[in-house]
Amino acid sequence: MYNAAGQINKEQLVQRFAPLVKRVAYHLMARLPSSVQVDDLIQNGMMGLLDAINRFEAGMGAQFETYAAQRVRGAMLDGLRENDWLPRSLRRDFRRIEGAISKLEQAFGRPPSEIELARALDMPLAEYQKMLQDARGHQLISYEDMIEDGEDDYLERHLTDSSREPLKILEDQSLHRMLVQGIELLPEREKLMMALYYEKDLNLREIGEVMGVTESRVCQLHSQAVLRLRARILGEGRLKKKKAKAYGYN
Repeated sequence: MYNAAGQINKEQLVQRFAPLVKRVAYHLMARLPSSVQVDDLIQNGMMGLLDAINRFEAGMGAQFETYAAQRVRGAMLDGLRENDWLPRSLRRDFRRIEGAISKLEQAFGRPPSEIELARALDMPLAEYQKMLQDARGHQLISYEDMIEDGEDDYLERHLTDSSREPLKILEDQSLHRMLVQGIELLPEREKLMMALYYEKDLNLREIGEVMGVTESRVCQLHSQAVLRLRARILGEGRLKKKKAKAYGYN
């Protein structure tokens, strides 16, 4: 990976890791609407790869591929955000769902059912489920970006960086713990779906076969599970901010 002058051969690195960009792009495409073009993801991913190469430091060794994959994926997600491919009306709907989930969980002391959520949102169950179906792709970004609008990008805080501040590391560990706890509190069907999807790496069709439901139903369950996690994590984040403010910390 070095030229005759002892410098990093960027062109060789690009050729070596170009297949990685395509692999990440097609993996994301499985969870995105058909309106998203894979070529756009690949183009953004190549920009992320170049950024990773420019930041490459000797001694990273095998860690570079992991680091590059994070940069590539982050660049693709940034591109999706910049294009604002999700209608604002759907974003508002998802915030309504998150709000209803938080409110009902506090009232019931347990995760609310779909019927209870639909009733709280004053809509038929079929309409609520269609909203979850339309959320395909939104949950991809929400899962990676469990923060309020206007705050630092969660992805950026998970890059390989030896100079990260201890406070940031603790924040990341705290978020990981909240995610694990949140998944444990999911309804059993949603917990199973998440395990098959993220641990067993099954696609939506394969999960549907295991669970005995349609692929669209798996998509609905995935959207609802991620919205539950997002509601829980954002809710705990707001609570921490209130406590910090009460004690005079900003």
